[in-house]
Amino acid sequence: MGTWHKIIFGDCRSMKEIPDESVHLMVTSPPYYNAPFDYPDLFEDYDEYKSLIRDVARELKRIVAPGRVMCFVTDDTLINGEKYPVVADIIRIMIDEGFRYRDRIVWKKPEGYIRISRRSGVLLQHPYPMYFYPDNIQESILIFQKGEFDYDYIKKLPHEVREKSKIDLEEYQKNKWYLTVWDITNVLPLKGRLEEGVAAFPEELVRRLIKLFSFVGENVLDPFLGSGTTTKVAKELGRNSYGYEIDLELEEIIKEKIGYYQTTLTGNTIEILKRPDAKKLRTLLQERVKQRSVVNTKKNHQKIQKTAIDCP
Repeated sequence: MGTWHKIIFGDCRSMKEIPDESVHLMVTSPPYYNAPFDYPDLFEDYDEYKSLIRDVARELKRIVAPGRVMCFVTDDTLINGEKYPVVADIIRIMIDEGFRYRDRIVWKKPEGYIRISRRSGVLLQHPYPMYFYPDNIQESILIFQKGEFDYDYIKKLPHEVREKSKIDLEEYQKNKWYLTVWDITNVLPLKGRLEEGVAAFPEELVRRLIKLFSFVGENVLDPFLGSGTTTKVAKELGRNSYGYEIDLELEEIIKEKIGYYQTTLTGNTIEILKRPDAKKLRTLLQERVKQRSVVNTKKNHQKIQKTAIDCP
């Protein structure tokens, strides 16, 4: 069965290309608020970030079909020692916009895959109370629903669609999908990888959510498409997709990941639209990351020199 995929380069505050109540599942990972390794100073302040989430929520109210699910993969952000309660605020915004808060799953990453500096090292240097800061190896998968799902919908689906959409119970049991903690290795944006400099989530995480909350032939949305993972997995699982990405510099990465140049061989169609509100961000953000790295290195060097001078 051929599928269609529409990728729109533009601001997802407006998803005018999507008809009302035509999305059956949303899976996304919003940009981590001004995260120093990914999005330094992308937002003027935290209120601007929350405003973005609120505008997206209002569009979701229009385009998501009744009873269907929206999944945010996100986490609180630590910047210059201040913790921003992103998880709590997304939950509050979605509830305020009229959605049901259905579930929260903890995505647990392997301990060796920590990207940022190990905060726990502070206590190793100062083994006293009040110096404890844990290393973070988890993110939240926040699951919301637009009202109640009508399960008679499943009975009305063609038999072939129902059978193709069946959950593999052996996989479900073996990989413990039934728990509120999922152990999945994350994608590190290392040099030389397709996702270099991009905070991409793992395909396995997206695959589980698409299988658990949509049927073959339905429409999946990712309003913060990034490197294109959601589109790639949706295509592999026989779902159609919409993807919004504001950064034009990610176009070739997305095309490569989703197999844009092989669509004639598979029967799938991919349409790419570039709106005037799209921007070029990746180079700018990576330059900011490099600048911060240089500044932090200098600060650490100065601290070491000061410590050496102060030591008897």
